[in-house]
Amino acid sequence: MGTAETSIDLIVGLGNPGSEYAETRHNAGFWLVDEIARTDRQTFASETRFHGDVATTQIGARKVRLLKPTTFMNRSGQSVATMARYFKIPVENVLVVHDELDLSAGDARIKFGGGHGGHNGLRDMIAHFGSPNFWRIRLGISHPGHQSDVVNYVLKPPSRDDREKIDETISVILSVMPMVVDNDIQKATQKVHSRKPKPPKPDTQQTED
Repeated sequence: MGTAETSIDLIVGLGNPGSEYAETRHNAGFWLVDEIARTDRQTFASETRFHGDVATTQIGARKVRLLKPTTFMNRSGQSVATMARYFKIPVENVLVVHDELDLSAGDARIKFGGGHGGHNGLRDMIAHFGSPNFWRIRLGISHPGHQSDVVNYVLKPPSRDDREKIDETISVILSVMPMVVDNDIQKATQKVHSRKPKPPKPDTQQTED
């Protein structure tokens, strides 16, 4: 069972590979791990044995591995489970960052375990690990309003205002990441969950760019 005492050894961002997907909502997980690497001036390298792009970074006093699967979203588990098993990382020490339709853009939640909520990346990870007991950071992207619109919605870029909100949230999460990886997830959770996203700017158009 994961607790506030769990340390993190592998951070996974979920998304789809390729420049055509880079700015889409479904790649919000990639955005956060890219920022973690950039902050430490690290770059990702392709690792075919792990079916993904891999980097190692320093967060606080810990060395942490970063992974962006290149298997496409619905086969993310193949990449994550392969890397975790190779480095003997327990499932409870894995943190997955993913887009979340059920949270507003600019909102975020840190949680341990639970179901996949219809998210194909999480679904495949649970299947490959044989367990849902890994940590998640849920980055809100808002919901289009109707289930039939979801696939088209997640594969488009967010509005400018929503992207700014998501980027602000990523900055907050980066600021608490040393707590997240080093045994103080509870304090990090309190800071992230208590944050209120900024209201929309007065004249900002909410269009799909």
